[in-house]
Amino acid sequence: MEDATLRGAQVLCGGGRVGETGTFFAPTVLTDVDHGMLVAFDETFGPVAPVIRFETVEDVIHQANDTIYGLAAYFYATELRKVWHVAEALEYGMIGINTGRMSSEAAPFGGLKQSGIGREGSRHGMEDYLDMKYLCMGNI
Repeated sequence: MEDATLRGAQVLCGGGRVGETGTFFAPTVLTDVDHGMLVAFDETFGPVAPVIRFETVEDVIHQANDTIYGLAAYFYATELRKVWHVAEALEYGMIGINTGRMSSEAAPFGGLKQSGIGREGSRHGMEDYLDMKYLCMGNI
C-alpha cells in the first residue's frame, strides 16, 4: 500500500489497521493503480483490491498474466464467448467467474507458476503422491 500510494494510487476505502491489537487490516480498495506498482504484480495476502484500468480484453489478459504468480484470478462478465476466451487465456490454477467464492473441499485447490505445483483436495490432490509407470511390451 505504501508503494502504491507513493506512486499515485488513491485509497478509496480502508487502508489501515483495525483495532489496537492483532494483525487485522481493513478491507481496502485502491484506485489509479498501474502495473509498475508492487500491489499489481506482488502476491498480496490481505484484503486489498487494486483497481487497474484496461482498454481491451487482450490488454487485461496480458496484464493479469504478467506476473510470476498464478494462484487465483477472478473476473466478472456476461458474454459467454468472452468468459471462455478470458478463462482459457488466464494463467492461474483457479479462476472465479462472476463469483468471489470458488473453493470447496471437492475442488482441486492450487496455483500455477510460483504459486504452487500440484493440487490439494479432490482426487487430483493424490496425484502428487503417486508415481506413474508406463510399460510397453511386445512379442510376449
